[in-house]
Amino acid sequence: MANKPKTGARTTETSLAIVDAIRELRGGTIDEISEHLGLSPSTVHRHLVTLREHNYVVQSDGTYRIGLQFLTVGGHAQRATTAYPMIKEKVDVLAAETGERAQFIVEEAGERVYLYTEVGQSAVQTGAHIGRRGPLHTSAAGKSILANTSPERVDEIVATHGLHGVSENTITTRAELEEECERIRERGYAFNRQETTEGVHAVGAAVTNSAGEVIGALSVSGPAHRVKGEQLTEELPERVLSAVNELELYIEHSI
Repeated sequence: MANKPKTGARTTETSLAIVDAIRELRGGTIDEISEHLGLSPSTVHRHLVTLREHNYVVQSDGTYRIGLQFLTVGGHAQRATTAYPMIKEKVDVLAAETGERAQFIVEEAGERVYLYTEVGQSAVQTGAHIGRRGPLHTSAAGKSILANTSPERVDEIVATHGLHGVSENTITTRAELEEECERIRERGYAFNRQETTEGVHAVGAAVTNSAGEVIGALSVSGPAHRVKGEQLTEELPERVLSAVNELELYIEHSI
């Protein structure tokens, strides 16, 4: 990185790499960031000065951390999503009614991104949080998005990100993925049977606009020992599809 030409775009890439390093290190000194990236301390310091001036990083006792300016920017992106207030409302209702974790994800650059999530009174911690990214093919919501995406675009996503297994139940071939997408299109929703996290099941369904374009997907997840049987195969799909239908009607009549 340090030996490449310092074009304007390269300078931006360096600043972004420093931000990522601070996040990965959960905060770091100039020397720690420098070692992590293979950059000179003077280069790291120069970029940190600018980032700090604009509140994208903060510094205390020599340690740099991510600044809340990113929350300001992220909040704008979140609220700018189509029908976000109704999305939030439906996720909150699903979490309250089921007692489990409910979430809405969107696809960006071939990955799933948690736009909003809420937990019910019985929910377990799964590591899902707003802004977290991950592969589409490992989750119920992500698979439902893929099932409603053109095969050409799915091929692009697979070519870019692969189909890596994160558990023994994860789909890892294009043929398996297409078979799963066909089943999802037939029934209208997707299952996640411990494909992302061991011991966690989920149900998800895509939300589309009147033109059939995917906006995102709703899902509910919970521990496999509790979310099983008719609750997994009938009750949760009914609740999720009902919320999806209401969201799609809202989108159709409000845009």
